[in-house]
Amino acid sequence: MNRQAPSDGDLMRPPLEGVRVIELAGIGPAPFCGMMLADHGAEVIRIDRPGGSDPLAQDQERDVLLRSRRSITLDLKQPEAVEIVARLVETADGLIEGFRPGVAERLGMGPDEMMSRNPALVYARMTGWGQTGPLSAMAGHDINYISLNGCLAAIGPEGQPPVPPLNLVADYGGGGMMLAFGFVTALLAARQSGEGRIIDCSMADGAAAMMSGMWSLKHNGMWDAARGRNLLDGGAPFYGCYVCADGAYIAIGAVETKFFSRLLETLGLADDPLFAEQYDPSKWSAMKARLAEIFATVPRAEWTARLQHRDCCYSEVLTMEEALTQDHNLARGSYLEDGGCVQPRPAPRFVGTESVTPTMWRRDSDRRALLREIGMDAAADTR
Repeated sequence: MNRQAPSDGDLMRPPLEGVRVIELAGIGPAPFCGMMLADHGAEVIRIDRPGGSDPLAQDQERDVLLRSRRSITLDLKQPEAVEIVARLVETADGLIEGFRPGVAERLGMGPDEMMSRNPALVYARMTGWGQTGPLSAMAGHDINYISLNGCLAAIGPEGQPPVPPLNLVADYGGGGMMLAFGFVTALLAARQSGEGRIIDCSMADGAAAMMSGMWSLKHNGMWDAARGRNLLDGGAPFYGCYVCADGAYIAIGAVETKFFSRLLETLGLADDPLFAEQYDPSKWSAMKARLAEIFATVPRAEWTARLQHRDCCYSEVLTMEEALTQDHNLARGSYLEDGGCVQPRPAPRFVGTESVTPTMWRRDSDRRALLREIGMDAAADTR
């Protein structure tokens, strides 16, 4: 069925409108999950700590991950504050917490306590190693959570140490995005059955799941144990980055034969015997050296003029600042600004649906309103 895009007056509401989520303040993946839910219409209420929750943040009110939240600051070591959270939970569809295992229970806010107040609650738990297992209580960061599942070992050049892929894989992919998927899945089940679910989301588990494609390549004889010698890790000449004459970089992703053929034609290499067997790993090193030599002869802008519209899986490698003025990003409106903070537009997009315009978070901005909503007056206010 081909659905026509509706007029502005007929736009559907954001898909998570009407969903209320309580988020206990943390850093990294749990806030990213809260951002994903808020970006698509959920009302996310962030319970912040006195003095802030991120020791590395100089100004949390410029933290893009915290956008579009309601906010109240509570000292969760105080029983009165825990009661405020519990009353908010009674009005909510879900709760997100990113403490180490056992911390929420010690505070009196574990699944048993909160789900006794709201049996249909989605209780979403975000940890590095999971709620169980010999490492469950151990500290770590993204680099650790991708190190025991083959992920980190596969990233980086041959003969060099593995390269941390920022903190995109465990924190945001295997963590926050996986938790958002689990939350929406559990929410659908809870609305059908009236019974809540507890989500045990481990960043290590999530990163392992994201390696499924690499396991497929391994089972098909297309992945070697050595880093930097494989199809998608920079080992192949047709999937990697090259430096241009001006020091800028380009990315080539011509994995399929038809794309590689177009690239070779444009470079004048269609009849070069070196490139006759695209998938012969024994030729890859020589192919890469030849391509590197060619790409280094002219500036990036000239390669873009030659290759951008050849449909050969070519792109420029841009910095964050350069991305803001790139033609495709401008046409899509991929970035926006609020309060002086430039940030990515919410993703994914829903056709024929109102989009949420992100707004930067303000600490404790909704305190009195939230207390009134749960029937508490200023006398019960606990900071």
